[in-house]
Amino acid sequence: MKMKQISTVFNTPKLINCQNQLLDLSVPAVMGILNITPDSFYDGGKFTEEKAIIKQVGKMLAEGAAIIDLGAQSSRPGSKLISEKTEMKRLATIIDSILKKYPKTIISVDTFRSGIAKAGIEAGASIINDISGGSMDKNMFKTVGRLKVPYILMHMKGKPESMQNNPKYKNVVTEVTSYFLKNIVRLKNAGVNDIIIDPGFGFGKTVDHNYDLLKNLHILKMTGCPYSGRHFQKIDDL
Repeated sequence: MKMKQISTVFNTPKLINCQNQLLDLSVPAVMGILNITPDSFYDGGKFTEEKAIIKQVGKMLAEGAAIIDLGAQSSRPGSKLISEKTEMKRLATIIDSILKKYPKTIISVDTFRSGIAKAGIEAGASIINDISGGSMDKNMFKTVGRLKVPYILMHMKGKPESMQNNPKYKNVVTEVTSYFLKNIVRLKNAGVNDIIIDPGFGFGKTVDHNYDLLKNLHILKMTGCPYSGRHFQKIDDL
């Protein structure tokens, strides 16, 4: 059965600065997910050629996407880590090609590596989307602080290759909220001004954990940050 992937950013009224473009998050904004990997759990292998990528970006922008999120490292459960060189090679020319065709596109780079984050922003991307919340690269927070770009701080328990191996929490809502409060302080101290938080549905969480978080999203308002979530919706149910 085909699935449609949608990511929304919603909640606290907020303008974020995306390379001198202001993005209004006082209303929901749609992030179009573009996996340029051969093994994504959603659309693996469909968008590895430049022509197909540019066509898909145009389609998502026409359908209302405010942000295009590029991922060159699969984060599906059980996925294996690729080298930084391979990740860089996949992203190398794509950002430039997208911006030549669609110059005002706000691009986020989905990476946990600070070196890729730096290269992506220098190539013209505007946001860093880190599934590891800085836990897989100790230099990520200070790198984003120097780059002065928005950062999506996601919660993930474990790593992609093992995160769904019986994840356990005493209280998933309390633990995830505490994680955000602690790391927002660290990011602010590193000079990161625009922070979006992502509870990480399905990243080191059971179905029950996901529902507990979904029911209690209002609690995340205490962070003062806009929050996002990746959602999957059956096309048959639309």
